[in-house]
Amino acid sequence: MTTHLPFGDPPAPRPGTQRAPAARARQRRRAYTVSELTATIRLRIESALGEVWVEGELSNCRRWKTGHLYFTLKDDGAQIRGVMFRSALRYLRFEPEDGLQVIARGRVGVYPPKGEYQLVAEHLEPRGTGARQLAFEQLRRRLADEGLFDASRKRPLPALPRRIGIVTSLDGAALRDIVKVLGRRHPNAHLVISPARVQGEGAARSIVAALRRLERVERVDVVIVGRGGGSTEDLWAFNEEPVARALAASRVPVISAVGHETDSTIADFVADVRAPTPSAAAEIVLAHQDEMTARIDRATARLAARVRRDVERRRAALHAVENRPGLAAWPARLAMRGRHADEMTHRLLDGMRAALAGRTRRSEALRLRLDALDVGRRMARIGTRVAMARERLGRAMGDRRAEWRARLGSATEGAARAAAARNAAGRRRLETTAARLEPLNPLGVLARGYAVCWNAAGTAAVRRADEVAVGDDVRVTLHDGALRCEVKARERRASEERDR
Repeated sequence: MTTHLPFGDPPAPRPGTQRAPAARARQRRRAYTVSELTATIRLRIESALGEVWVEGELSNCRRWKTGHLYFTLKDDGAQIRGVMFRSALRYLRFEPEDGLQVIARGRVGVYPPKGEYQLVAEHLEPRGTGARQLAFEQLRRRLADEGLFDASRKRPLPALPRRIGIVTSLDGAALRDIVKVLGRRHPNAHLVISPARVQGEGAARSIVAALRRLERVERVDVVIVGRGGGSTEDLWAFNEEPVARALAASRVPVISAVGHETDSTIADFVADVRAPTPSAAAEIVLAHQDEMTARIDRATARLAARVRRDVERRRAALHAVENRPGLAAWPARLAMRGRHADEMTHRLLDGMRAALAGRTRRSEALRLRLDALDVGRRMARIGTRVAMARERLGRAMGDRRAEWRARLGSATEGAARAAAARNAAGRRRLETTAARLEPLNPLGVLARGYAVCWNAAGTAAVRRADEVAVGDDVRVTLHDGALRCEVKARERRASEERDR
């Protein structure tokens, strides 16, 4: 048997043997590196022990940013460091904390950077109390410390809910019970069902998602969250922290209806109202409505009775007034007055129609007269006559010129000069006559820049400035048309001012 002493002196040679050379002695020594030695120890420990169960008290529990949990497991005589990686930690139903007695399942390994052995835990189980019960108590204490269970934050249920939201499984009996009760008590109820898984893996996320979907629906007044009875494992989704916080963050009151009356979950503590069963939740939703309906019925009955008493009292007073001697023939006199009023109304309407017809006829006659006196039309007729006179005059002058030319052609030069003189005299006479006729043409006067001013109706010419007032409408006739003007100011001539 050979003994290796890598850090000691080589053994003395046996008697009778020759000492080995120093180089040969160095070849027989085996020097481990620290890493090699740690790896050898790790291999020996992990292969020898395998999976182990270790019981002890937790201390120095710390959850790092990486999500891993580091802790120390100890008893009265020893301690061992431990780690639980994030992949295994997410399956725990409770929060590890200092002072908790647990049973850890895992493997013993060596951490080479520090040369320490540690327990790599894959599962933790609280001793004495179940993991689910411990997780329940831990979450209940933490939420209670935050005030989520306080009665001051509980909201009252609406008296007349317009829309009722329901979060449960579509295949469960809870939905059928709720719909049945609501259909019997309130057939016109508007239900908004947001389906969700209520047990198994991912049930908590499904319930939170269903609540958030209802948040996006307008005018939902109350929400029922629940399911039928079952084991603790079946109801565990309603003990999850995300569900509790989603219920607390709901903008409308929430009724928790989980399991049977003996079951108790975190959702029951956080919800605004707890119902023992889903059917009871439907009854609670409509309880305020029934109370409000009863109050309305009672108020309606009291109002009807009071109206009847008031009507009877007023009818009796009316009969008393009608039976007075002075009012015995009052209905007949009232009927006569009504008939007389009808006759007067008929006569008044006939008189108004007749007066309106007479005014209409007079207005039409005045309009025809005004049309006949229209200056524009009269000037047009005068212009036509003047044009015809000019045409006749032109023809006569042409005939005379032709005659004179004929006479001049056969007469002597003296006779021609005499004829020319006579022609000139005749032309002068014609021009004088035309000049005398021109002032008589009204259009000619207007063409020189003059105008005729009429009142707004066109029935009378305005000759003086005081015949109109500032703001009146007037009509001004020009050579080629007419203008409608408004009087802005009145001015008098300086001579008139001096005369005044």
